[in-house]
Amino acid sequence: MAHEDLLKDLAQRRAKALAMGGEQKLAKRRAAGLLNARERLAYLFDKDTFIESGLFGTSVMPEARDKSPGDGKLTGYGKINGREAACVANDFTVMGASSAATNMKKIGQMKRTAMSRGMPLVFLGESSGARLPDNMGARGMGSLLGQDPHQYLRQRESPWVSAALGLCYGSSTWYCVLADFNVMRKGAIIAVSSSLLASLAMNDPVDAEELGGWKVHADITGFADMVVDTDEEALDAIKTFLSYLPTHHNEAPPVKAVAPGSGDKSADLIDLLPQSRTQVYDMRKILRTIADNDSYFELKARFGKAAVTALARLGGKTVGFIANNPLYKGGALDADACDKIVSFLVLCDSYNIPIVMFVDTPGFAIGVEAERKRAPGKIMNFMNALALVTVPKLTVLVRKSYGQAYINMGGGRNSDEFVAWPTAEVSFMDPNYAVTVVHGLKPGDPGFDEKLAGMQKDNSVYDIASIYAVQDVIRPDQTRDYLIRMLDVHQLRKSNGVGKHLLSSWPTSF
Repeated sequence: MAHEDLLKDLAQRRAKALAMGGEQKLAKRRAAGLLNARERLAYLFDKDTFIESGLFGTSVMPEARDKSPGDGKLTGYGKINGREAACVANDFTVMGASSAATNMKKIGQMKRTAMSRGMPLVFLGESSGARLPDNMGARGMGSLLGQDPHQYLRQRESPWVSAALGLCYGSSTWYCVLADFNVMRKGAIIAVSSSLLASLAMNDPVDAEELGGWKVHADITGFADMVVDTDEEALDAIKTFLSYLPTHHNEAPPVKAVAPGSGDKSADLIDLLPQSRTQVYDMRKILRTIADNDSYFELKARFGKAAVTALARLGGKTVGFIANNPLYKGGALDADACDKIVSFLVLCDSYNIPIVMFVDTPGFAIGVEAERKRAPGKIMNFMNALALVTVPKLTVLVRKSYGQAYINMGGGRNSDEFVAWPTAEVSFMDPNYAVTVVHGLKPGDPGFDEKLAGMQKDNSVYDIASIYAVQDVIRPDQTRDYLIRMLDVHQLRKSNGVGKHLLSSWPTSF
């Protein structure tokens, strides 16, 4: 062919590949208010920065080559807020974005490049699972699956983020639960396999939402770090999440300009804390007041609600907030809250994010349900992870801290600096319970108040400060300035802000 004909042929082939699954399927998505894979890529990346890899990939099955442009998965590189990233976007209009030989090679290329060159990897999930009949039979399994022994290895060299934007079965689910951040659009499904296959296996109809809808993963499994209503909101969440993180584990997180008005409401902090130590309140209001304005970014808000985990900025620097929230279970930490905190510790330590704890807890949730949910193991996993953290850890004792939770929440030299408000108290257990355990008296019994006064005698924050187990007692309105100053003191100067990443291989998805 002449050069001119070759170029014409190239243009035709490109047009066919860019057409994805055809106008009819694309129109159906538009009518449903869903972005297609290329529209998602255009929205995610800075304008004119995306460069595709594997445009001309197709199915290896001869009979499917003409109907599999891109082989159902679009891959390439682009910039997100000026920083390079790799991406895999499932194109559901092409064979349901099912996993097959060619597109698995494309994913492998994105992973290798992101890890070796130090850039985030984004998965935009929407897939029907493994392609059939390609994967059927012994030869199909042997030639297609397991060819990359590190396919699901997470050592957190660079951030992985995922969005569940439709039906996510098989590999789309795996990359959702492997991710450092997973955002889920309402209407999406995350499950090992489809509701049809589950119904056949169980010989009973299974509803897709009950199998793996957003409420399941936001409230019960914790696999959804955030839930949104639209594709655009999901992609915006990815951009925001990445703005807190470094591009790879061997650099410090980016520093942003401090938002105007940050800290202006510090004087209101004391009013956010009830006078009564038994009255509940929302710890998140305190965190938002202390953080730089508009920088509070909460993860797993609906899961393990007795604990709060959030990225934020203090003085322009990324920090990870871990806090008890007395609004739920009085702040008593249950198994889900422990899992949530451990997952967040892993994230922060892997990407050099200092940790700031805010403490107000009566201890760990106890009882039959707690034991059946393996509370002892969860508590020790939490303790082990905390001990392995190598980024700075600062703790603020807001109100009460009892029992083993005192240690897990940064007490007993488990943080680099432990500071308290004058409203704080520390003991082995709630003094009311202690009177019952030791003296057999209950509130209202003769002599209860006298014994209670004795149990409360040495709980004062000044008693623990007197032995230097608390480094200082400060006014609530001084907290923001104190933390910003201590982040400067404890920055990792010898390693340019980079920790040792002892948690980088911690198992994913608790």
